[in-house]
Amino acid sequence: MEKTPQLHHHNQEKFLDRIPVEKAFIRTAETFQLISDATRLKILWLLCHNEICVNNIAVAVNMSSPAVSHHLRLLKQAGLLESRREGKEMYYKLAQTAEASLLHRALDDILDIKCPL
Repeated sequence: MEKTPQLHHHNQEKFLDRIPVEKAFIRTAETFQLISDATRLKILWLLCHNEICVNNIAVAVNMSSPAVSHHLRLLKQAGLLESRREGKEMYYKLAQTAEASLLHRALDDILDIKCPL
């Protein structure tokens, strides 16, 4: 039988009522796991500051285009990137979401880079 925790502070009950659903914690953990890869962080940082085609990203991170495409696909599936096609080229940029914006600010702060945006 599960024991009810003792509530030592009168606001604790209100606080516990506002705890996010489990799905939100799982989604956040998945995002942190996704960006724990140094290559994906570098790609994400590049795309925070420019819209770039796959081939130019590959050159910037010294990887093959297929390998970069794999990382881009994961970041896009997570809702962190947007893409558009122009002819044969696929261009990527940071998504315009609160989560992507937060990651942009965090990367800039962690890397001690001030973005002009």
